[in-house]
Parts: sequence; C-alpha cells; structure tokens
Amino acid sequence: MAMSGTPEPPEERLPCGRTLRSVWEAWDEGPAPGGGDPHPADCPHCAAALDRLAVLEDFAREVRSEDARQERDDATLAAADAVTARVMDIVRLELRPGRTLPLGAPDEDAWIVEAAAAKVLRSAVDALPGVRAGSCRISPLDPAPAPAGGARGPLRARIEVAADLTWTVPELAAAVREQVLAAAADAVGMEVAAVDVAVVDILGPPGPGGEDSTGGRSR
Repeated sequence: MAMSGTPEPPEERLPCGRTLRSVWEAWDEGPAPGGGDPHPADCPHCAAALDRLAVLEDFAREVRSEDARQERDDATLAAADAVTARVMDIVRLELRPGRTLPLGAPDEDAWIVEAAAAKVLRSAVDALPGVRAGSCRISPLDPAPAPAGGARGPLRARIEVAADLTWTVPELAAAVREQVLAAAADAVGMEVAAVDVAVVDILGPPGPGGEDSTGGRSR
C-alpha cells in the first residue's frame, strides 16, 4: 500500500547522467575488487561532485570541533550557532551541480565545470593574509539564455570573503579581484571580465590555538 505524504524530491543528476548520490556512495565505499567502475576517474562532472563532497566534509569537521568546545564551555554556544549557519549557507550553494564554463579562445572547444574552477579561485583568495574565501559562483557575463552545448564568452565571478580588521573594504575588494583575475587567466585559462566581491564576515583576533573569533583559523 502506498503511503500518503510529501513525495521525495527527484535524484539530483549530473550532466554525465550519474546521480549525485551514486557518485558519493561509490566514493565512500572505496574501489571495488578488480578496479570497479572506471567512469568517475575519467569524468570531470563526477570529479567536481567529489570536490563538493570534500568541501562539505571540511565544514562538517569544523562543526564537530565547535560541538566539542561547547561541551567544555557553554559560553561558545553563540559562536557555534554562527558557524553552523555559515556551514549550511555554503552547503546549499556548493552542492548544486555546477554549470560548464568555457576555456581558451572563443573558437576553441574546451570546457571546465564550475566547481573545479571555483575551487582554484577560492584558493587564490585564501592566499591573501587575513582573508578567508567562502562561496564562489561563476556564470556567463551575458545573461541571455545559453545555446545548446553551453555558451562561450566572458564570465562573471561572485565570491564571498571574510577578512580581519587590517583591511579596508576598498583595499580588500581590489586585492580579491586581482587574485581572482590572475588565477582565472593563469591557473585555469578562462576569461573572467567581472568580479563581484561580497564581504560577509569579520575575522576577529586570534584566540587559544590560533583560532579567530568566528571559529576559523587566523592567518
């Protein structure tokens, strides 16, 4: 007998046809005897999905660390709530299957998935002292609907950052844009024509163990 109630949402499917759940479960179970399915190792969409899983695990460890500190000191509860909220915001954005973005010249047929490109841009921003990158989204600069097979043309990047008080907002925005543009051109090989920087948090002074007041590592 069918049970009434809210139907389950459809499986989230990657552009290669695999479901997000099946890719993550195969990774969690490890390689099967005899080598198993070779598809995930050669598929950029599956590789990007596993990158997003790594992001989720990193933030899950941060939450578990905050939970352990709560048991030792109830005064950290408010900070832990802030960390949990930040984790969920990033998870909601980062676990979406990313779009396919163009690489190289307009007449080339080279592409990269958004998650892989965003990971490089976030790493470049993290290299700035006193700055931590958050969510990064990359989309076509032209908002017109993309043709079948994807749109080729310049891109727009939007990245969220947290920074300590040694930065002014104009200096921070300029430095982040410079890092993003350089990484996009030199490390990825894609044309980013616009960079939107959103300052979403302030990193406080270092506490015990070198952690800032927002729960992250200070630089």
